[in-house]
Amino acid sequence: MKTKKEINAIIQWFQTHMPHPESELHYQDPYSLIVAVILSAQCTDKRVNLVTPALLERFPTVDHLATATPEEVFPYIKSVTYPNNKARHLTGMAQRIVEQFDGKVPSTTEELCQLPGVGRKTAHVIASVAFDKPVIAVDTHVFRISRRLGLSRGTTPLAVEKDMNRHFPPQLRAKAHHWLILHGRYVCTARKPKCESCGLSGFCDFYKKEQTP
Repeated sequence: MKTKKEINAIIQWFQTHMPHPESELHYQDPYSLIVAVILSAQCTDKRVNLVTPALLERFPTVDHLATATPEEVFPYIKSVTYPNNKARHLTGMAQRIVEQFDGKVPSTTEELCQLPGVGRKTAHVIASVAFDKPVIAVDTHVFRISRRLGLSRGTTPLAVEKDMNRHFPPQLRAKAHHWLILHGRYVCTARKPKCESCGLSGFCDFYKKEQTP
């Protein structure tokens, strides 16, 4: 596990090289964000961004979506992964928000996890991006990067999340989520990480192991 000095150096690197990290999903408000995040499960942000404009034009508010059937939603999202399940999740999510949360997307992890199609990871994305809550969503990128860097030895998303919360102060957790995602998406990729051009290689356990004869 990294020392406090090493962790601070990693944080400083991200703050210098990625001062304003943001979600690559296109959204305007908590409703459009939760729709996009549900659609993004095991699907690329690029594909989701192609799908959401027409979907949100047809169902511009949670109230509109709550009155729709999965069959009505399906044609708009058929090009994403698992469109049948996601159509059910979207309509179920909207109905639950209307029935239990007065038509407003809830802001806490506990409330968000009550919605169909929303697990802990998705809830944390919504809470941090839309409501600036101090939570870190552990997706495949965050899981991989945290372990490669040596920020966590956790073998489950929850274990990694707990380590990240220890390393990153509350005011940086929303940023940390995007730092690790973007680093994993464009630099520390799963199959061919760009270690030689990575500014964090000097701190990286994975890189050091790869360099050992």
